Amino acid sequence: MFSPHSQKKVRKSIVLTAAFLVITTGTVGVLLHADTPMTQADYEKSPLLMLEAYRHVEAASVSDAEEQLLHEKHYMSHAMQPIFPTKFAGTALTVLLKKEENKDPDALSGMLSAIDSGGPGSVYVMKVEDGADIAGMGGLMGTAMFARGFAGAVVDGGVRDLPQLKRIGFPVYATGPVPSTSVSHYRFGGMNLPLDVSGTRVNANDIIVADQDGVVVVPRQRAAEVLLLAQKLDNSEHSMYPYIEKFHSIVEAVKQFGRI
Repeated sequence: MFSPHSQKKVRKSIVLTAAFLVITTGTVGVLLHADTPMTQADYEKSPLLMLEAYRHVEAASVSDAEEQLLHEKHYMSHAMQPIFPTKFAGTALTVLLKKEENKDPDALSGMLSAIDSGGPGSVYVMKVEDGADIAGMGGLMGTAMFARGFAGAVVDGGVRDLPQLKRIGFPVYATGPVPSTSVSHYRFGGMNLPLDVSGTRVNANDIIVADQDGVVVVPRQRAAEVLLLAQKLDNSEHSMYPYIEKFHSIVEAVKQFGRI
């Protein structure tokens, strides 16, 4: 048994530790409910927590969850490639560039204003019409997004200035690197419009999940539901790896865990 003096010291230590955790996390809820599984209602009430949770699931599990729940394809084509291995999740800010030869110095000003309208957690999703050989963005735009806390960018078109983007560590998916410019060849076509991007539909504020397997789009109205199933699929698959390594059988692992 602890002496009264020792018990007092232990209680004081617990209180100080708890206070430190509350201060550093900024919320009592994190301290009290760290081990409590989040529900669909919890995620729907807290979009920031939902977005943070999406940063910890695999794009493949999100894609599988959408196929099972929505019976729809919401992943982008294999043509959408990262400039370096990455993983991020955020909310879509969509931008359209329309192909049009012009001499208008303000033809692309809306594209730049769109960047300044975004902030932490935004994902810049751009559709460049017939843009495989046109850089929809480069180092200046990427630096601005990075400075504003964007999670990343997805460009259905080309990208340039890779040394600068890699230097600052700003993740970009695009159809490939090209040295060309959109200036004088394109006009800003609108912001936060529904867009068909690399084989799937993206609406403003949809959740974008990207990792080395590719890019997946989650319709905002089903995001909490999809997340819970994606987490379940992730947990199941990650449990299968050590099982397969131990018993040397994927057949038995599938029987045990019920997925492939």
